[in-house]
Amino acid sequence: MSSDSPFDLTGRVALITGGNSGIGLGMAEGLAAHGADVAIWGTHSEKNERALDILSDYDVELLSIICDVSDEAAVIESMQETVDALGRIDAVFVNAGISGRSPSFLEMTSEDWRRVMSVNLDGAFYTAREAAKHMVGRFEEGDRSGGSIVFTSSGSSEFGSASGQHYGATKAGVNAMMRGIAVAHARHNIRCNSILPGWIESDMTANAFGWDKFVDKVMPRIPSRRWGTKEDFAGIATYLASSASSYHTGDIIRIDGGFHSF
Repeated sequence: MSSDSPFDLTGRVALITGGNSGIGLGMAEGLAAHGADVAIWGTHSEKNERALDILSDYDVELLSIICDVSDEAAVIESMQETVDALGRIDAVFVNAGISGRSPSFLEMTSEDWRRVMSVNLDGAFYTAREAAKHMVGRFEEGDRSGGSIVFTSSGSSEFGSASGQHYGATKAGVNAMMRGIAVAHARHNIRCNSILPGWIESDMTANAFGWDKFVDKVMPRIPSRRWGTKEDFAGIATYLASSASSYHTGDIIRIDGGFHSF
């Protein structure tokens, strides 16, 4: 790629939480393919290592850290470890998340609620806050390059989920957090956006995609007539980490094959 291209990420560092599979790994591959050094945070060492094996095809620096984002102290430590190892962080993809398991809203326990909140909302807050501290600190020291913070949201943030009220609430929360960050830190050249996926092939959706009734009802509602794949997130991640998106902030970007428009 020409060094004049706005999509050349050489010299930049991207961090992806939950980057060892699914959407996060798709993002990581796109970023590495365009020259970014990449840090992967995940909670499963074997999945982290498999992700690094895939990313090793690219001539970039790689880092794998075991981090449970629901643990505030672990996030603070892992962010510093990432900066120490790779020198800086230019783009953070706040992607780590879990689904809910309650059979119904009436049977949802406080433990169910807090488990989902602790990863999807608290963990997103810890990650974004520590990333913003690093980016603002660089800005105040004279590095005006700023940075990009990107949340992974969900259609349930807008339309709810009859069997996942806790999940939908967390994703609505990250969208509100995103807009607040975008407004507060534009002065530091930090932009902040959310990606809203449709139905994507991943570990989280594997059970649903194996259920014929689900497939029969959902697939006809996707104008593109296919499930999304991790590769569908390589381009948007590259764009949001690059200078091409320097004036794009406070937005929710749908990568859904048209699902939420139909």
